[in-house]
Amino acid sequence: MRDNPVSPPSSQLNPPHTKKRSLFWLVALVAIAALGLDLLTKAWALANLEEGVAQPFLGNFIQLQLIHNPGAAFSLGAGSTWIFTILSIGIIGLILWYATRVYSPSLAILLGLIAGGAAGNLWDRLTRPPAIGQGHVVDFINYNGWFIGNVADIWIVGAALVLIVWKLFEKDSDEEKDASLEAAGGRSE
Repeated sequence: MRDNPVSPPSSQLNPPHTKKRSLFWLVALVAIAALGLDLLTKAWALANLEEGVAQPFLGNFIQLQLIHNPGAAFSLGAGSTWIFTILSIGIIGLILWYATRVYSPSLAILLGLIAGGAAGNLWDRLTRPPAIGQGHVVDFINYNGWFIGNVADIWIVGAALVLIVWKLFEKDSDEEKDASLEAAGGRSE
């Protein structure tokens, strides 16, 4: 009887498919850090700034001026605070749902910043006067008199702008790649 040669382990014949793992944990970690920093700066502003009094920070261009904002940016929608509460909950929920499908560290960080910023302003709307869901947001960074915001606003606007620019260039990059593949006689899928 002839001995059968030893066959290689099945893992060598069919290497296991490496499954990408979502970066949900990174989105959550960044969101928690962004929320924490926003809440700390708001606590500092409440303890150290006088309501409505502007103090130079970077000259007169950026000043520290504590206000309680009932609306959104530029105090828009001041009479509809509950709409911003619902919108914030929806945005955070959507980001957390989508975060389970994120594999890019850059995208995870950007989404975490947006979620953390939205959570910071939502926290104010849920916990500050005049009522639950209608609380006024603590704002204290005056941008040359154009508007007054907070650290949560920096996270939201900054990350959203980077995301938009990134996606615009990504689209252009994809179109260039498609054109170069077609010119080389290849096909893009």
